[in-house]
Amino acid sequence: MHLDPIMPYLVGAVFAVLAMGLLLRSLHQPHVVGYLLVGVTLGPHGFALINDEVILSRLGSIGVVMLLFFIGMEVSPKKLVQNWKVAFIGTLFQILISVACVWPLGLYLDWPQERIILIGFVISLSSTAVVLKLLQEWNEFNSRVGQNVLVILLAQDLAIIPMLIILSMMGPSVENTATIGLQMLGAIFICVILGYIAFKETIHLPLSKLLKNDHEMQVFAALSICLGLALLTGLLGLSTALGAFVGGIIIGAARETQWVHQSLESFRVVFVALFFVSIGLLVNLSFVVEHWPQILSLVVLVILSNTLINGAILRVLGESWRESLYAGTLLSQIGEFSFVLAAVGIQAKIISEYGYQLTVAVISITLLFSPAWIMLIKALIKRGKPPTRSINRIS
Repeated sequence: MHLDPIMPYLVGAVFAVLAMGLLLRSLHQPHVVGYLLVGVTLGPHGFALINDEVILSRLGSIGVVMLLFFIGMEVSPKKLVQNWKVAFIGTLFQILISVACVWPLGLYLDWPQERIILIGFVISLSSTAVVLKLLQEWNEFNSRVGQNVLVILLAQDLAIIPMLIILSMMGPSVENTATIGLQMLGAIFICVILGYIAFKETIHLPLSKLLKNDHEMQVFAALSICLGLALLTGLLGLSTALGAFVGGIIIGAARETQWVHQSLESFRVVFVALFFVSIGLLVNLSFVVEHWPQILSLVVLVILSNTLINGAILRVLGESWRESLYAGTLLSQIGEFSFVLAAVGIQAKIISEYGYQLTVAVISITLLFSPAWIMLIKALIKRGKPPTRSINRIS
């Protein structure tokens, strides 16, 4: 009579994450895979232990915010500016080539132009959450490959804005003029902050001395910086995760990251796990079983093409073939922000319900299997001496 109805589900989910995590750890697989499998297994299309996808998805969104906040604290804006060729040229050509690869298939299937461009945009975005989590777990964040991948992922996140603008001009109105203008203002705001930090290199936060020995208030101060900037960029029509990323950069530039790490580490672990579990919930097993030949073919095609496209571009930009191939493999999956583009596509009637389900399935499965693909290629090209070169953070 005194048992909360949610308690059995909560306990079951926690034990499932623990059991799957320990199993995959014994198999030398990253925790990300375990979180995804738990979502697939316990979700509405598995054992249906977790049915409220909306709440879990929102909690998972906080996980992305927390993850990018921590990543931002380890990023040097000056290094990002110095690596502008990889960020701008690499990302631009990667998107254009992705669209160009989809074009012949679209013409063969008699797709309208806006659908071809939408699918090209969807497959061109890689997963910031998955890739950065793997780089952190493998201690490769500050390697040359890690830094190249980081600036590409950041540029891809910013590329969402022009993508939405292009889609709005090609089909039924997706975003109104006021929203697009607000997003452009937000993008300028982000660039100004990053430019200022890159120029100043070191900044000072207010109240830092008062918080130094107050551990309880440190938690709320850190959350205020992280969630406050996430809210601001969200109000400006940008990704909330992008705002959290900038907040992390600000903290890192202030040389005051130790107490933030200690205060928020537990929050980060839980919410990041929830994000990946929420991605697993999206996989409709019945749809996957029914259409597995098409889905499997598309998953293989996407992973291989993204690996080759990104690897070739980085090779042209002067990286070694080993580093280029490894970086291309890291960027091989389709990212979480592609779910946003897919949702825009079905709302604007650019794709059908079948096309939306197919897109969601392919995105989710590339997220699920990309860690294994990355580890396979890594094992093949990193026998003995690793292909990455260490880069010290400039602060």
